[in-house]
Amino acid sequence: MDFDVIVIGSGPGGYVTAIRASQLGLKTAIIEKESLGGVCLNWGCIPTKALLKSAQVFEYIKHANDYGINVKEADADFKGIISRSRDVANGMSKGIDYLMKKNKIQVIIGHGKVKAGKIVEVTDSENKTNEYKAENIIIATGARSRELPNLKQNGTNVIGYREAMTLKEKPKTMVIVGSGAIGVEFAYFYNSMGVDVTIVEFQSNIVPLEDQDISKQLARNFKKSGINVMTNSSVENVKSSDSGCKVEIKNKKGTETIDCDVVLSAVGVIANIENIGLEDVGIANDNGKILVNDYYETNIPGYFAIGDVISTQALAHVASAEGIVCVEKIAGHNPDKINYNNIPGCTYCSPEIASVGYTEEQAKSKGYDVKVGKFPFSASGKASAAGQKDGFVKVIFDSKYGEWLGCHMIGFNVTEMIAEAVVARKLETTGNEILKSVHPHPTMSEAVMEAVADAYDEVIHI
Repeated sequence: MDFDVIVIGSGPGGYVTAIRASQLGLKTAIIEKESLGGVCLNWGCIPTKALLKSAQVFEYIKHANDYGINVKEADADFKGIISRSRDVANGMSKGIDYLMKKNKIQVIIGHGKVKAGKIVEVTDSENKTNEYKAENIIIATGARSRELPNLKQNGTNVIGYREAMTLKEKPKTMVIVGSGAIGVEFAYFYNSMGVDVTIVEFQSNIVPLEDQDISKQLARNFKKSGINVMTNSSVENVKSSDSGCKVEIKNKKGTETIDCDVVLSAVGVIANIENIGLEDVGIANDNGKILVNDYYETNIPGYFAIGDVISTQALAHVASAEGIVCVEKIAGHNPDKINYNNIPGCTYCSPEIASVGYTEEQAKSKGYDVKVGKFPFSASGKASAAGQKDGFVKVIFDSKYGEWLGCHMIGFNVTEMIAEAVVARKLETTGNEILKSVHPHPTMSEAVMEAVADAYDEVIHI
């Protein structure tokens, strides 16, 4: 065999997998058809955070008077903001290149396709093909923006997330279809830039996978910011022309048409499993996802799959964790299986959202007798000093054993706070142990302790 491990795709699943494989002494190659780092680094997690930081800075400047600072005038340089975002992504991509060299991983540029006999065929930009063999082949080809039949993207004014990051001109009006993480992050960004934004969501709440209290709080914040939020609504038709788009929206009131410059489709992602040889090898898939066991091996021995191409949460940190478990198993270790109920989710709109575990509704539907605690940031000294009083921390415990069932946060910088709950749940920490762990004051993070205190009727500051 040429290699012990070949990884197809260099996103946060693929490149982390390759590095861990190399650390474990496995001769490793990685195949990438576009840019090292994949969608997350080049077109997703990282460049969007750069855009959102620019939006945050702009918001700070607009409200500088609230902090006793006089700023005469501020103007958002849209092209400059987009350019900075691309620079950040490009810099990170070079960092991945460095890590590949450091870990002696062979990088093969081209389109990878699996073949029988543990072979990967790679077609380069000049349409030349080469074959590589490996004892273990790991598919980590990720996902792309989902297209609905009645919402075909044209790349100009009906767009997906890629185009949303690189628009040459700032639109005046935008309709965003879907209110998951991608939808609400772009809603916040474009609204802060002065764009008239409408969100259309099919479900009854925006960010529908979050706890209902979180959804309601975000909706209030968005409406306060001037974002038009339409729930229980569906886009029936989009007519695009050089002058813009006409979006036909159906809801309980009937059908209405909204004119806008740009429509952003943010209705989720679809796995990249076409044209990678699954049928040739006989690798089983169902409903657009590759089927794997607990250690990510497919039905064909020696072929594995991780990340967005399997049916677990489509998150960068999930793909990375799956890749590490996968290669540790290949290397003969005995890694713990991933607990998918302890995966944190983070959304970087303003206010930020972070959550892990069951929502209150889910916990009750599972039959738990729950203790619920909430602590508003309006009662936090640190939040008041920062001028960031919107939001709260909500915790859910099992009354019988004190098990920490769920934690949900909305507010400034809460994505940096959720790890406490993730680690505590991993260690099977009870509510009483969190309550008796002294948290620093004044901090945003002490709101976690205060929320737990509320659940146990011991809260001090509300």
